[in-house]
Amino acid sequence: MRVLVVNAGSSSLKLAVLDATGDVVAARTVERWEGEGDAEPVAAFLGECGPVDAVGHRVVHGGPRYSGPVVLEPMVVSYLWSISHLAPLHNPRALHGVRAVGDALPGVPQVVCFDTTFHAGLPPEAHTYALPREWNERWQLRRYGFHGLSHAYAVRRATEIVARKPHQPRIVSCHLGAGASLAAVRDGVSVDTTMGFTPLAGLVMNTRPGTLDPGLVLWLLEHGSVPEPELADVLEHHSGLKGLTGTSGDLRDVLAGRADGDADCALAVDVYVHRLVREIAAMAASTGGLDLLVMTGGVGEHAWQVRAEVAERLAWLGVALDDGRNRATTADGDISGDGAGVRTVVVTSREDLEIHRQVLDVLGGRPD
Repeated sequence: MRVLVVNAGSSSLKLAVLDATGDVVAARTVERWEGEGDAEPVAAFLGECGPVDAVGHRVVHGGPRYSGPVVLEPMVVSYLWSISHLAPLHNPRALHGVRAVGDALPGVPQVVCFDTTFHAGLPPEAHTYALPREWNERWQLRRYGFHGLSHAYAVRRATEIVARKPHQPRIVSCHLGAGASLAAVRDGVSVDTTMGFTPLAGLVMNTRPGTLDPGLVLWLLEHGSVPEPELADVLEHHSGLKGLTGTSGDLRDVLAGRADGDADCALAVDVYVHRLVREIAAMAASTGGLDLLVMTGGVGEHAWQVRAEVAERLAWLGVALDDGRNRATTADGDISGDGAGVRTVVVTSREDLEIHRQVLDVLGGRPD
Protein backbone atom coordinates (compact mmCIF):
# COMPACT_ATOMS: atom_id res chain seq x y z
CA MET A 1 0.00 0.00 0.00
CA ARG A 2 1.39 3.41 -1.04
CA VAL A 3 0.40 6.16 1.39
CA LEU A 4 0.42 9.88 0.68
CA VAL A 5 1.31 11.75 3.88
CA VAL A 6 0.11 15.36 4.03
CA ASN A 7 1.51 17.67 6.71
CA ALA A 8 0.13 21.20 6.47
CA GLY A 9 2.10 23.48 8.78
CA SER A 10 1.42 27.08 9.74
CA SER A 11 3.07 28.28 6.50
CA SER A 12 4.41 25.25 4.61
CA LEU A 13 3.04 22.04 3.12
CA LYS A 14 4.96 18.77 3.25
CA LEU A 15 3.95 15.96 0.91
CA ALA A 16 5.45 12.48 0.80
CA VAL A 17 4.54 9.10 -0.62
CA LEU A 18 5.69 6.09 1.42
CA ASP A 19 5.56 2.48 0.32
CA ALA A 20 4.31 -0.38 2.48
CA THR A 21 7.61 -0.65 4.34
CA GLY A 22 7.80 3.08 5.08
CA ASP A 23 10.40 4.01 2.49
CA VAL A 24 9.88 7.43 0.91
CA VAL A 25 9.41 7.09 -2.84
CA ALA A 26 8.54 10.74 -3.55
CA ALA A 27 8.53 13.92 -1.47
CA ARG A 28 8.11 17.65 -1.81
CA THR A 29 7.99 20.61 0.57
CA VAL A 30 6.12 23.74 -0.46
CA GLU A 31 7.72 26.44 1.70
CA ARG A 32 4.99 29.02 1.20
CA TRP A 33 1.60 27.41 0.83
CA GLU A 34 -1.45 29.66 0.85
CA GLY A 35 -3.86 27.00 2.08
CA GLU A 36 -7.40 27.84 1.05
CA GLY A 37 -7.81 27.64 -2.71
CA ASP A 38 -4.14 26.78 -3.34
CA ALA A 39 -4.60 23.30 -4.80
CA GLU A 40 -2.01 23.57 -7.58
CA PRO A 41 1.01 22.30 -5.58
CA VAL A 42 -0.97 19.25 -4.48
CA ALA A 43 -2.18 18.48 -7.99
CA ALA A 44 1.33 18.96 -9.41
CA PHE A 45 2.89 16.56 -6.90
CA LEU A 46 0.20 13.94 -7.42
CA GLY A 47 0.77 14.15 -11.15
CA GLU A 48 4.41 13.14 -10.65
CA CYS A 49 4.50 10.79 -7.64
CA GLY A 50 2.75 7.75 -9.07
CA PRO A 51 -0.27 5.85 -7.72
CA VAL A 52 -1.60 6.45 -4.20
CA ASP A 53 -3.71 3.90 -2.31
CA ALA A 54 -4.46 5.91 0.83
CA VAL A 55 -3.84 9.30 2.39
CA GLY A 56 -2.84 10.28 5.92
CA HIS A 57 -3.22 13.85 7.16
CA ARG A 58 -1.60 15.40 10.20
CA VAL A 59 -4.22 17.35 12.16
CA VAL A 60 -3.07 19.14 15.29
CA HIS A 61 -6.25 19.04 17.42
CA GLY A 62 -8.78 16.23 17.62
CA GLY A 63 -10.79 17.89 20.38
CA PRO A 64 -12.68 15.81 22.94
CA ARG A 65 -14.32 13.64 20.28
CA TYR A 66 -11.34 12.00 18.58
CA SER A 67 -8.68 10.28 20.66
CA GLY A 68 -7.27 8.24 17.78
CA PRO A 69 -6.90 8.26 13.99
CA VAL A 70 -10.13 8.06 12.03
CA VAL A 71 -11.21 7.54 8.43
CA LEU A 72 -12.29 10.85 6.93
CA GLU A 73 -16.02 11.34 6.46
CA PRO A 74 -18.12 14.52 6.04
CA MET A 75 -19.15 14.47 9.70
CA VAL A 76 -15.47 14.31 10.74
CA VAL A 77 -14.62 17.32 8.56
CA SER A 78 -17.59 19.26 9.94
CA TYR A 79 -16.54 18.58 13.52
CA LEU A 80 -12.92 19.54 12.89
CA TRP A 81 -14.02 22.84 11.39
CA SER A 82 -16.14 23.46 14.49
CA ILE A 83 -13.08 23.17 16.78
CA SER A 84 -10.63 25.01 14.52
CA HIS A 85 -10.46 27.85 17.07
CA LEU A 86 -8.55 25.47 19.37
CA ALA A 87 -5.60 25.40 16.94
CA PRO A 88 -6.15 28.39 14.63
CA LEU A 89 -2.68 28.27 13.09
CA HIS A 90 -2.95 24.64 12.04
CA ASN A 91 -6.37 22.97 11.94
CA PRO A 92 -7.89 25.17 9.20
CA ARG A 93 -4.84 24.69 6.98
CA ALA A 94 -4.94 20.92 7.49
CA LEU A 95 -8.57 20.95 6.40
CA HIS A 96 -7.70 22.97 3.30
CA GLY A 97 -5.21 20.19 2.56
CA VAL A 98 -7.94 17.59 3.05
CA ARG A 99 -10.10 19.40 0.50
CA ALA A 100 -7.29 19.77 -2.03
CA VAL A 101 -6.35 16.09 -1.83
CA GLY A 102 -9.98 14.96 -1.91
CA ASP A 103 -10.58 16.92 -5.10
CA ALA A 104 -7.47 15.43 -6.70
CA LEU A 105 -7.99 11.85 -5.48
CA PRO A 106 -11.73 11.18 -5.31
CA GLY A 107 -12.49 7.79 -3.86
CA VAL A 108 -9.09 7.26 -2.26
CA PRO A 109 -9.52 6.68 1.51
CA GLN A 110 -8.17 9.44 3.71
CA VAL A 111 -7.26 9.09 7.39
CA VAL A 112 -6.75 11.96 9.81
CA CYS A 113 -4.07 11.47 12.47
CA PHE A 114 -4.04 13.77 15.47
CA ASP A 115 -1.22 15.31 17.46
CA THR A 116 -3.43 14.98 20.53
CA THR A 117 -3.74 11.18 20.29
CA PHE A 118 -0.48 10.34 22.06
CA HIS A 119 -1.63 12.25 25.14
CA ALA A 120 -5.24 11.06 25.16
CA GLY A 121 -4.54 8.69 28.05
CA LEU A 122 -3.03 11.26 30.41
CA PRO A 123 -4.01 10.41 33.99
CA PRO A 124 -6.76 12.64 35.44
CA GLU A 125 -4.37 14.41 37.80
CA ALA A 126 -2.27 15.47 34.80
CA HIS A 127 -5.03 16.53 32.42
CA THR A 128 -7.51 18.16 34.82
CA TYR A 129 -7.56 21.93 35.28
CA ALA A 130 -8.40 23.29 38.73
CA LEU A 131 -11.47 25.10 37.43
CA PRO A 132 -15.11 24.63 38.47
CA ARG A 133 -15.99 21.06 37.56
CA GLU A 134 -19.14 22.33 35.84
CA TRP A 135 -16.92 24.31 33.43
CA ASN A 136 -14.63 21.36 32.80
CA GLU A 137 -17.62 19.14 32.01
CA ARG A 138 -19.57 21.70 29.97
CA TRP A 139 -16.71 22.72 27.68
CA GLN A 140 -14.53 19.61 27.93
CA LEU A 141 -11.70 21.67 29.35
CA ARG A 142 -8.56 19.60 29.85
CA ARG A 143 -4.90 19.37 28.96
CA TYR A 144 -4.84 17.83 25.48
CA GLY A 145 -1.15 18.07 24.63
CA PHE A 146 0.31 18.25 21.12
CA HIS A 147 3.21 17.12 18.91
CA GLY A 148 2.02 13.62 19.67
CA LEU A 149 2.94 12.22 16.27
CA SER A 150 6.51 13.43 16.72
CA HIS A 151 6.73 12.26 20.34
CA ALA A 152 5.34 8.81 19.50
CA TYR A 153 7.89 8.23 16.77
CA ALA A 154 10.80 9.77 18.69
CA VAL A 155 10.20 7.61 21.76
CA ARG A 156 10.00 4.43 19.73
CA ARG A 157 13.09 5.26 17.67
CA ALA A 158 15.12 6.40 20.68
CA THR A 159 14.56 3.12 22.49
CA GLU A 160 15.77 1.32 19.37
CA ILE A 161 18.94 3.42 19.34
CA VAL A 162 19.77 2.55 22.95
CA ALA A 163 18.57 -1.05 22.52
CA ARG A 164 15.88 -0.85 25.16
CA LYS A 165 12.29 -2.00 25.00
CA PRO A 166 9.85 0.93 24.65
CA HIS A 167 8.12 0.17 27.95
CA GLN A 168 11.32 0.05 30.00
CA PRO A 169 12.90 3.53 30.20
CA ARG A 170 11.51 6.59 31.94
CA ILE A 171 11.66 9.06 29.08
CA VAL A 172 11.38 12.80 28.54
CA SER A 173 10.83 13.50 24.85
CA CYS A 174 11.69 17.04 23.69
CA HIS A 175 10.10 18.19 20.43
CA LEU A 176 11.92 21.46 19.83
CA GLY A 177 11.06 23.33 16.67
CA ALA A 178 9.18 26.52 15.86
CA GLY A 179 6.61 25.02 18.18
CA ALA A 180 7.94 23.10 21.15
CA SER A 181 6.68 20.72 23.79
CA LEU A 182 7.82 17.96 26.12
CA ALA A 183 6.26 14.61 26.89
CA ALA A 184 6.84 12.54 30.01
CA VAL A 185 6.66 8.87 29.04
CA ARG A 186 6.47 5.95 31.44
CA ASP A 187 5.87 2.34 30.38
CA GLY A 188 5.60 3.58 26.79
CA VAL A 189 2.67 5.90 27.62
CA SER A 190 2.48 9.70 27.88
CA VAL A 191 1.79 10.62 31.50
CA ASP A 192 2.39 14.38 31.31
CA THR A 193 3.12 17.09 28.77
CA THR A 194 3.80 20.82 28.64
CA MET A 195 1.19 22.03 26.17
CA GLY A 196 -2.39 22.28 27.35
CA PHE A 197 -5.89 23.03 26.05
CA THR A 198 -4.26 24.78 23.07
CA PRO A 199 -0.70 24.81 21.65
CA LEU A 200 0.06 28.15 23.37
CA ALA A 201 1.12 26.70 26.71
CA GLY A 202 4.42 25.33 27.96
CA LEU A 203 7.86 26.14 26.56
CA VAL A 204 9.05 29.38 24.99
CA MET A 205 8.70 29.03 21.21
CA ASN A 206 9.64 30.99 18.10
CA THR A 207 6.61 33.28 18.18
CA ARG A 208 4.58 31.94 21.13
CA PRO A 209 5.31 32.79 24.77
CA GLY A 210 4.49 29.46 26.35
CA THR A 211 2.79 29.40 29.73
CA LEU A 212 1.79 32.80 31.12
CA ASP A 213 0.21 33.97 34.36
CA PRO A 214 -3.51 34.16 33.44
CA GLY A 215 -3.71 37.25 35.63
CA LEU A 216 -1.24 38.95 33.30
CA VAL A 217 -3.52 38.25 30.33
CA LEU A 218 -6.52 39.60 32.25
CA TRP A 219 -4.54 42.69 33.22
CA LEU A 220 -3.65 43.39 29.59
CA LEU A 221 -7.31 43.11 28.62
CA GLU A 222 -8.74 45.12 31.52
CA HIS A 223 -6.05 47.67 32.37
CA GLY A 224 -3.74 47.70 29.36
CA SER A 225 -6.73 48.21 27.05
CA VAL A 226 -5.27 45.70 24.59
CA PRO A 227 -8.05 44.63 22.21
CA GLU A 228 -8.76 40.90 22.30
CA PRO A 229 -7.94 40.34 18.59
CA GLU A 230 -4.60 42.15 19.02
CA LEU A 231 -3.78 40.11 22.11
CA ALA A 232 -4.56 36.86 20.28
CA ASP A 233 -2.37 37.92 17.35
CA VAL A 234 0.54 38.88 19.61
CA LEU A 235 0.37 35.63 21.57
CA GLU A 236 0.35 33.52 18.40
CA HIS A 237 2.65 35.48 16.08
CA HIS A 238 4.74 38.11 17.88
CA SER A 239 5.85 36.71 21.23
CA GLY A 240 8.44 34.10 22.22
CA LEU A 241 11.93 34.53 20.79
CA LYS A 242 10.63 36.91 18.14
CA GLY A 243 9.06 39.20 20.70
CA LEU A 244 12.10 39.21 22.97
CA THR A 245 14.61 39.95 20.22
CA GLY A 246 12.93 41.66 17.29
CA THR A 247 14.33 38.93 15.01
CA SER A 248 12.40 36.35 13.01
CA GLY A 249 12.19 34.20 16.13
CA ASP A 250 14.14 31.41 14.46
CA LEU A 251 16.56 30.15 17.10
CA ARG A 252 19.39 30.12 14.55
CA ASP A 253 19.02 33.88 14.16
CA VAL A 254 18.85 34.36 17.91
CA LEU A 255 22.00 32.27 18.52
CA ALA A 256 23.79 34.24 15.80
CA GLY A 257 22.74 37.47 17.47
CA ARG A 258 24.03 36.26 20.81
CA ALA A 259 27.36 35.36 19.19
CA ASP A 260 27.55 38.92 17.82
CA GLY A 261 27.04 40.39 21.28
CA ASP A 262 23.33 41.27 21.08
CA ALA A 263 22.12 41.51 24.69
CA ASP A 264 18.47 40.90 23.77
CA CYS A 265 19.38 37.69 21.96
CA ALA A 266 21.55 36.57 24.88
CA LEU A 267 18.66 37.10 27.30
CA ALA A 268 16.23 35.32 24.97
CA VAL A 269 18.44 32.21 24.83
CA ASP A 270 18.72 32.26 28.62
CA VAL A 271 14.95 32.49 28.96
CA TYR A 272 14.48 29.69 26.42
CA VAL A 273 16.95 27.36 28.14
CA HIS A 274 15.71 28.22 31.65
CA ARG A 275 12.15 27.26 30.78
CA LEU A 276 13.29 24.15 28.92
CA VAL A 277 15.43 22.92 31.82
CA ARG A 278 12.72 23.63 34.37
CA GLU A 279 10.11 21.74 32.38
CA ILE A 280 12.38 18.76 31.67
CA ALA A 281 12.88 18.43 35.43
CA ALA A 282 9.13 18.68 35.95
CA MET A 283 8.50 15.95 33.38
CA ALA A 284 11.12 13.77 35.11
CA ALA A 285 9.15 14.20 38.32
CA SER A 286 6.05 12.89 36.52
CA THR A 287 7.90 9.81 35.26
CA GLY A 288 9.44 9.13 38.67
CA GLY A 289 12.99 9.57 37.39
CA LEU A 290 14.82 9.83 34.11
CA ASP A 291 16.58 7.16 32.05
CA LEU A 292 16.41 8.60 28.54
CA LEU A 293 16.32 12.19 27.25
CA VAL A 294 15.23 12.49 23.62
CA MET A 295 15.90 15.52 21.42
CA THR A 296 13.98 15.94 18.16
CA GLY A 297 12.65 18.71 15.91
CA GLY A 298 14.74 21.35 14.15
CA VAL A 299 16.27 22.74 17.36
CA GLY A 300 16.59 19.37 19.06
CA GLU A 301 18.40 17.91 16.06
CA HIS A 302 20.69 20.80 15.12
CA ALA A 303 21.22 23.27 18.00
CA TRP A 304 24.14 21.59 19.75
CA GLN A 305 24.67 24.73 21.84
CA VAL A 306 21.20 24.40 23.38
CA ARG A 307 21.72 20.69 24.04
CA ALA A 308 25.02 21.45 25.77
CA GLU A 309 23.52 24.17 27.98
CA VAL A 310 20.58 21.98 28.91
CA ALA A 311 22.88 19.10 29.84
CA GLU A 312 25.09 21.36 31.95
CA ARG A 313 22.12 22.57 33.97
CA LEU A 314 20.72 19.05 34.35
CA ALA A 315 23.97 17.44 35.46
CA TRP A 316 22.44 16.93 38.91
CA LEU A 317 19.87 14.66 37.25
CA GLY A 318 22.54 12.52 35.60
CA VAL A 319 22.58 14.17 32.16
CA ALA A 320 26.02 14.47 30.56
CA LEU A 321 27.04 14.72 26.90
CA ASP A 322 30.09 13.77 24.91
CA ASP A 323 31.16 17.14 23.52
CA GLY A 324 32.41 15.78 20.21
CA ARG A 325 29.35 13.67 19.51
CA ASN A 326 27.05 16.49 20.59
CA ARG A 327 28.65 18.97 18.19
CA ALA A 328 28.69 16.50 15.29
CA THR A 329 25.28 14.82 15.61
CA THR A 330 22.34 16.13 13.58
CA ALA A 331 20.54 12.82 12.96
CA ASP A 332 19.75 9.63 14.86
CA GLY A 333 22.48 9.06 17.42
CA ASP A 334 23.48 8.68 21.06
CA ILE A 335 25.32 11.77 22.34
CA SER A 336 25.65 10.67 25.96
CA GLY A 337 28.88 11.16 27.81
CA ASP A 338 30.76 8.12 29.07
CA GLY A 339 29.25 6.92 32.32
CA ALA A 340 26.26 9.30 32.15
CA GLY A 341 23.39 8.20 34.34
CA VAL A 342 20.90 9.38 31.71
CA ARG A 343 21.22 8.49 28.04
CA THR A 344 20.66 11.42 25.69
CA VAL A 345 19.63 10.64 22.12
CA VAL A 346 19.02 12.75 19.03
CA VAL A 347 16.21 11.50 16.79
CA THR A 348 15.39 12.82 13.34
CA SER A 349 11.76 13.92 13.37
CA ARG A 350 9.67 11.57 11.22
CA GLU A 351 6.02 12.41 11.71
CA ASP A 352 5.47 10.94 8.24
CA LEU A 353 6.46 7.47 9.46
CA GLU A 354 4.11 7.70 12.44
CA ILE A 355 1.24 8.83 10.19
CA HIS A 356 2.06 6.01 7.77
CA ARG A 357 1.96 3.51 10.63
CA GLN A 358 -1.41 4.80 11.86
CA VAL A 359 -2.94 4.79 8.37
CA LEU A 360 -1.93 1.16 7.84
CA ASP A 361 -3.32 0.23 11.26
CA VAL A 362 -6.67 1.93 10.57
CA LEU A 363 -7.06 0.54 7.05
CA GLY A 364 -5.61 -2.89 7.79
CA GLY A 365 -2.82 -2.43 5.30
CA ARG A 366 0.18 -3.56 7.34
CA PRO A 367 2.32 -6.13 5.52
CA ASP A 368 2.63 -9.56 7.14
